[in-house]
Amino acid sequence: MKRMLAATLGLLGSLMAPVAASAQEAANDPAWQAVLDEARGETVYFHAWGGEPRINAYIAWAAREVANEFDVRVLQVKVSDTASVVSQVLAEKSVGKVSGGAVDLVWINGENFAAMKEQGLLAAPGWAQTLPNWDYVDVENKPTVVQDFTVPTDGQESPWGMAKLVFMYDSARLDTPPATLDALLSYAKANPGRFAYPQPPNFYGTTFLKQVLVSTVPDKAALTKPVDEARFEEMTAPLFAYLDALNGSLWRQGRAFPKDAAHMRQLLADGELDIAFSFNPSDASSAIANGEQPPSVRTFVLDGGTIGNTHFVAIPFNSSSQAGAKVFANFLLSPAAQARKQDPGIWGDPTVLNVAGLPETEKVLFDTLDLGPATLTPEQLGPVLPEPHPSWVSALEEAWTTRYGAE
Repeated sequence: MKRMLAATLGLLGSLMAPVAASAQEAANDPAWQAVLDEARGETVYFHAWGGEPRINAYIAWAAREVANEFDVRVLQVKVSDTASVVSQVLAEKSVGKVSGGAVDLVWINGENFAAMKEQGLLAAPGWAQTLPNWDYVDVENKPTVVQDFTVPTDGQESPWGMAKLVFMYDSARLDTPPATLDALLSYAKANPGRFAYPQPPNFYGTTFLKQVLVSTVPDKAALTKPVDEARFEEMTAPLFAYLDALNGSLWRQGRAFPKDAAHMRQLLADGELDIAFSFNPSDASSAIANGEQPPSVRTFVLDGGTIGNTHFVAIPFNSSSQAGAKVFANFLLSPAAQARKQDPGIWGDPTVLNVAGLPETEKVLFDTLDLGPATLTPEQLGPVLPEPHPSWVSALEEAWTTRYGAE
């Protein structure tokens, strides 16, 4: 942990120079300079999930940098459910509020992005590709930066970070973790109460459902399209057969569920669970660095791949500070901000950039980054299984609640 924190401190001084350099290069582009000029003095209300202190601290840091460098004030509006932000923007549109909206920028992906796009709640297409730092985004090797749960982004949201389902275990208690879903089921049956998943519609609980679904569905092509109600029972039969077999062996016999990923981490640290999971490949290393997990905790993935996606920021159609929102989104894509975000001692969220293609002075920020003892290499993380179409989310959650959540 000391080595990781030392590396973090050593990077702080070097992180600022690339920001200034990028700003200087951008000033040579008249169109972007016009955005910078318009943004100066604006206040951006950034609606973002506020449930993780590490992420909130990172957003506060980014806000300070943008205020100092570009005279743009960013205020995080902490939300617990992004769907409420979608509803807020929709309500404004329904009463004809086409400007002066309360939401300037929103942290978003998946079904919430699809809903905003379908209902015309987003700023005009293409703005994301006008950001100077878009040139660094790894579109070729990270196709989910332009395909959000199978829905084309059309430049209406800017990628912020990558996510992939990983599992965590304490190597001091468990020598060899299960490598497949079948092995996980066998482990849970042999060790009742030592595995759990949050109750859907919690994001992490739904993600576990999707992992089982994409691994067992008889027709994978069906997941790339909107849910066909006539085939839903057929497509999900293997998923619910698996969950039925697992349910009685879960923590508290499946009669109660962890609240969220943080609760699972705590149960793992307290020795109540042997296996937890996260959607951040560096989460275990971050937890070790922050004293939330013992140094013996490690990460593993399942053979054949795990669910992965990209998370984004988007500008509503009636944002009061669209220029300022673009400036902040561009800063979040800068190598300096992306490297800091990927540091497990800060957040540990993987970058959306093509690190190999960065200028050497900025590539070194990633090359010298200590990802921590529990973070798998890109090769070890294995294949990324694509997210189903957004319509599967609510259908899965409703079916799960009908089956297991009635008590």
